[in-house]
Amino acid sequence: MDLQTYRDYVNILKEELVPAMGCTEPIAIAYAAAVARKTLGQMAQRMEVEASGNIIKNVKSVFVPSTGGLRGIPAAAAAGMAAGDPDLELEVLSQVGQQEQRAIQEYLEKTPITVKLAQTPFIFDITIRAWAGDDSALVRIVNYHTNIVRIEKNGEILQEVEAQAAQEEGLTDKSVLSVEGILEFVREVRLEDVEETLSRQIHYNTAIAEEGLQGDYGANIGRVLLKTYGDNVKVRARAMAAAGSDARMNGCGLPVVIVSGSGNQGLTASLPVIVYAKELGVTQETLYRALLVSDLVTIHLKSEIGRLSAYCGAVSAGCGSGAGIAYLHGWQKSPQELLRDVAHTIVNALAVNSGIVCDGAKASCAAKISSSVDAGLLGFYMYQNGQQFRGGDGIVSKGVEETIRNIGLLATQGMRETDREILDIMTTRC
Repeated sequence: MDLQTYRDYVNILKEELVPAMGCTEPIAIAYAAAVARKTLGQMAQRMEVEASGNIIKNVKSVFVPSTGGLRGIPAAAAAGMAAGDPDLELEVLSQVGQQEQRAIQEYLEKTPITVKLAQTPFIFDITIRAWAGDDSALVRIVNYHTNIVRIEKNGEILQEVEAQAAQEEGLTDKSVLSVEGILEFVREVRLEDVEETLSRQIHYNTAIAEEGLQGDYGANIGRVLLKTYGDNVKVRARAMAAAGSDARMNGCGLPVVIVSGSGNQGLTASLPVIVYAKELGVTQETLYRALLVSDLVTIHLKSEIGRLSAYCGAVSAGCGSGAGIAYLHGWQKSPQELLRDVAHTIVNALAVNSGIVCDGAKASCAAKISSSVDAGLLGFYMYQNGQQFRGGDGIVSKGVEETIRNIGLLATQGMRETDREILDIMTTRC
């Protein structure tokens, strides 16, 4: 692998595998509100949150961490304004204690906070407008969770970055990714270039999954899986990923290491691989390399789809975890054999579960994660048993990259009307 491509892969990992508390969309709102407070120099007396439909969908039903059980857009904005630390970005609420929680609740009760649907070409778009006396502030985030493109105070522009729909300014171009390139990078990577990132992913995501199994969060999908289906490795892989989501979607304050802007995808891409690595007794180095396969495959799939879509992101991460598990079983094979194993696992998994819709962040995400991990496992075990889906089977094309592109078209073009209908149902009927 040439040096520039190698650097791009390392940079992609460092950009995408970052810590966050709670569901990342309400956290992005809290972050914008905290920046607005810093810009105002005081807490706002009233606020307006203008957001794209996918943001509203993902924040409507989910708990905001460190708020004592509050949920929704006004709660996220109030938390960031009353107690957020903007310097911590996606961990903006990580320093909130009991006293600050009470302050958030009091602020929410007494402060007018309105919510508007943005008319915008951006799928990811958040604008916070805040007023205090004669002063006003505006903060706008587009395309991804920390990408502030405009800051104003009293109508004066303090910061402005040109933004284009479907582009992620300031991030490494992900078109460099391919399944073959990912496996080449995994063979050649110097672990010191990625070890800190991966060890944090293992530590954070394992901790919140264990909390999800021990506590009472949401529908407790992780615990239901273990109680119903037993404690073998295939069930544990699903249960750990689901339990992390159980906790994260339902108010647990522990951080996760996200992938492609999503904590649920970060949990789904990592925890099944960690469970299988322990079962197989592989070395820490092999675990790290398997996680790289899973994380990068997830990012590659999501880069064709976009960060927010009507297409459930857990599907991509479930494929990633299946690819990582294929690596764990075949890491000693030749590069050509391993590429076949991983590529067929991805195609098989995509043929099974592509079509799960995203209807926002909430407790049922854990069940979708379980299903997506199961599809990744089935995709691997199918090929291990000499079975595969072939080009021409539905949306499957010959070649893993062509199938990945098909999924990107399905999610970005084919599901536009689905996304609009989901949002309409959620906002008018539910």
